Amino acid sequence: MKSILKHLRGVVFFAGMTINTIFWFIPIFLLGIIKLLLPVPKLRDAITRLLMAFGENWVSGNTFLMQHTASVKLSVEGLEGLRRDGWYLVISNHQTWVDILVLQTAFNRRIPFLKFFIKQQLIWFPLLGLAWWAMDMPFMKRFSPSYIAKNPHMKGKDLETTRRACEKFQTTPTSVLNFIEGTRFSEQKRVHRKSPYKHLLQPRAGGLAIALSSMGELFTGIIDVTLVYRFEATAFWDMCCGRPVDVVVKVRQLELEDWLIRGSYEKDREFRKKVHAWIGNIWTEKDAILEQTRESDDR
Repeated sequence: MKSILKHLRGVVFFAGMTINTIFWFIPIFLLGIIKLLLPVPKLRDAITRLLMAFGENWVSGNTFLMQHTASVKLSVEGLEGLRRDGWYLVISNHQTWVDILVLQTAFNRRIPFLKFFIKQQLIWFPLLGLAWWAMDMPFMKRFSPSYIAKNPHMKGKDLETTRRACEKFQTTPTSVLNFIEGTRFSEQKRVHRKSPYKHLLQPRAGGLAIALSSMGELFTGIIDVTLVYRFEATAFWDMCCGRPVDVVVKVRQLELEDWLIRGSYEKDREFRKKVHAWIGNIWTEKDAILEQTRESDDR
């Protein structure tokens, strides 16, 4: 009976999120079509701002459900000084699908609406895929090393897609979220990839570097986020069913150094090395933050 009630709670929560998504999907999709057909840049920009407002309302509805139907507790640190009219590159560690909901809740109406890199295949995800398309989410098509070896002419195409996606954000304040580990963390992946970090996977700097070269002069700053789940990273359905989610969101603003937006990641080997070293230092600090927070929780 306890298990049945738990899953019933999950169905109720998921139904609430589905209703909220459908409610906002309709105007978002229709505006996306109108924006696609309009040739006037100023009108397209106005529609983009309206789409972002609808997106913030969508997030607010999900946040209400998380607070009153699920057992989600957020502790957010470091939001001081952020602006809604700025351009931000947001980087974060990634552990579960719940991360997206947590980050949207933490930053909603504090910075411009979060846009995150999505695998191209997810454009076919029911409702959400079209909503993400209408809101100019950057879709990414990654190629494996084996595919590139067989099709060398495709080398660099994924980075070029990133550049084109980022160019859409130059006229309207935007926050671009990049999970630069490339996938969700697991201990098995950490060991398999021989990550030098205890709580993180090795970061992938390509998409980050392209976003910086495409929009660097617009960015107000870089926001580094460390997500620390006090118990363990909770799967989405477990959250729906009421499993406690207690997460600390540690936010810090990083200086956007001039050299980061001046180099060529594809063509300059020394620049690539410098970017890798820079993000490696950030990830070392992030790993230490995760370790310290978890040690303090154990005491």
